[in-house]
Amino acid sequence: MENLYKTILHSKRANIYYLEHCRILVNGGRVEYVTDQGKESFYWNIPIANTTCLLLGSGTSITQAAVRELAAAGVMMGFCGGNGTPLFAATEIEWLSPQSEYRPTEYLQQWCSKWFDDAWRFQAALSLQNKRLNYIEKFWAKHDWQVDMSQVLALCQAFRNEFKQAKTLTSLLTAEGRMSKSLYSQAIRASRYWQVNFVREHGKNSDKANQFLDHGNYLAYGLAASACWVLGLPHGLAVLHGKTRRGGLVFDIADLIKDAVILPLAFISAQNGVSSSEFRIACTDCFTRYEVLDLMIDSIKEIAASKV
Repeated sequence: MENLYKTILHSKRANIYYLEHCRILVNGGRVEYVTDQGKESFYWNIPIANTTCLLLGSGTSITQAAVRELAAAGVMMGFCGGNGTPLFAATEIEWLSPQSEYRPTEYLQQWCSKWFDDAWRFQAALSLQNKRLNYIEKFWAKHDWQVDMSQVLALCQAFRNEFKQAKTLTSLLTAEGRMSKSLYSQAIRASRYWQVNFVREHGKNSDKANQFLDHGNYLAYGLAASACWVLGLPHGLAVLHGKTRRGGLVFDIADLIKDAVILPLAFISAQNGVSSSEFRIACTDCFTRYEVLDLMIDSIKEIAASKV
């Protein structure tokens, strides 16, 4: 059975699911989720061989048989609240990784052979930030909004120069914070999101843009956790967020595409008044169209093989 699932590479899979108010079980050899409407039950197939990540929201239950099949297919699972946030699970790192004795060791050995070197970790963090800027330049023009790419390109170049001047992780994180604020300002102008004086906040009581940012970021964390699993890297071997987050490598990898994909979609969707499910569809569509998981995996492979 496991060999069948390997026919679709993880980086080429199309689906990331968020499910709520349903039961996940095995029916006739297939993993399905069941929704109830009155006295009727409706069964929907989950194409697990073409799925990277499954987020289980409010009112969900899952059988042991379903977990076994999902693990055999290499599907990452996470339990979360309504609309995909917040993320919580029984494990310390918040994700239920598929059990496998045959994960690759090559990238873990490369990573660990250099991870204890402060200079290598700093260069790896710097490389992630520069790749993050590359993806902003590549993808922002593809979104349906009125963005001034000349300003975006100038901003990206300015922060490349600032990152280059950083000497410590603290100074790099400080520059990253300033970059995020600048990107929010650009996104507000490009999407015409003038309803509120935007301040980045977390939680259900925040405005729509913040809610969508939270929601989309957790989808990105799901893909980042999947990338870690594919490469056999533990989440604790972070290069930028490691001192403050136990699962820091997931956050490091997700940063590659959060600003490039999630940030524009969050402001565009908030301005257009779309629903959470419509926003989620827009995110997953972009993940597939831009081959986001491929970008994550290739970026980490490149960094793992790099030297100071």
